[in-house]
Amino acid sequence: MSERILVIEDDPSILRGLQLNLGMEGYAVRSAADGETGLQLARTERFDLLVVDLMLPRLSGLEIIRELRREDPDLPVLILSAKGHESDKVAGLQLGADDYMTKPFSLKELLARIGALLRRRRGRGETGEAQGVKRAGPVTLDLVARRATVEGRTLELTTREFDLLAFFVAHPDRVYSREQLMVAVWGAAYFGTARTVDNFVARLRAHIGDDAEAPRHLETVRGIGYRFNA
Repeated sequence: MSERILVIEDDPSILRGLQLNLGMEGYAVRSAADGETGLQLARTERFDLLVVDLMLPRLSGLEIIRELRREDPDLPVLILSAKGHESDKVAGLQLGADDYMTKPFSLKELLARIGALLRRRRGRGETGEAQGVKRAGPVTLDLVARRATVEGRTLELTTREFDLLAFFVAHPDRVYSREQLMVAVWGAAYFGTARTVDNFVARLRAHIGDDAEAPRHLETVRGIGYRFNA
């Protein structure tokens, strides 16, 4: 299966050029011309690498990186920007970008850097430094493949259901309020209510076979929020 790259770039000529050349390299490319659309794509589809401009309409590249790093700390991110000051590079790298290239850029060098980031990502999965696998209670998560199983049974989860379950599995036996869960999983900029969290928890309980009336794993802590009992 082709590795999937999301390009968020508002310059039409650069965007077309990247789509064409990355496609010729064998990558599956999705694109967005503004920050909000790009962030929504990143949250609803699985990608192996993100190429993002910093100066974007509706939502900046830095804001995109900040939001995505809360949800997927392992997604390789390459910034492609006309902002070449050292302070801009430092800000992008401190937020979690893996590489930074300034415009105008060498296409050959860009392709080489993308290839290096993807090889590093593949290597993490193959060497098995835990291989991105986490277990808690009956749940096993493969964070690289974004696959969830319960006692060997594969769960069919949406992107946000997987993200919420991954957060619980990564932080077992700790109580989180609905507001904390909303910020951690949906992001601070997401407009939603506590009821959103309740609905997703109810769906996760159904997925993992937790009794809605007396759940063993996704427990309601009255007056506070939820706890994943491992």
